[in-house]
Amino acid sequence: CWNTFEEIDFDKLPNQFVLKCTHDSGSTIICRDKDTFDKQAAADRLNTALKRDFYKRMREWVYKSVTPRIIAEPLLQGTINDYKFFCFNGEPKAMFIATDRGVAGVETKFDFFDMDFNHLPFTNGHPNSDKPVKKPVGFEEMKRLASALSQNIPHARIDFYDINGKIYFGEITFFHWSGTTPFNPIEWDYKFGEWIELPKKL
Repeated sequence: CWNTFEEIDFDKLPNQFVLKCTHDSGSTIICRDKDTFDKQAAADRLNTALKRDFYKRMREWVYKSVTPRIIAEPLLQGTINDYKFFCFNGEPKAMFIATDRGVAGVETKFDFFDMDFNHLPFTNGHPNSDKPVKKPVGFEEMKRLASALSQNIPHARIDFYDINGKIYFGEITFFHWSGTTPFNPIEWDYKFGEWIELPKKL
């Protein structure tokens, strides 16, 4: 973890890695070969990101006091799909699988499922895939982990990756699409809203 790009000791990093900021979304830089890695382009992008106040973009309060830093993570190999579970007081109720993410010239696809892996009839932010979306090998284990991570939280989205049956934790967010992107048809906005039980005011 570094405060500036200039602090990074690339000699200590493996041949493949990922760099990204701790305080935002979308600043990720992937290095697939350190010998051909464009450090100047990476520096320009990350130094710009370090100056960005991500809280001001959509007013998500969890970003407000995060110190901007750069972190390095291992580069995951294989087909990487996101598996995102909507949990309510520790109970996963729905999830979606993001496919075609990062494919040049192709829009990301979101397909929603219930906890029996039945496809749900709505879209949200991105279209459904025009290809069959397979149930991940670790579906039941991800459900179990999502439940454990969301206990006593009125609502949280718990994200994972499942690569060749090995599960990786992605993130916890309280603001899917910053809470601003509607479901289509709108009845699913109400459905998700009905699942939230706020704690009683003391």
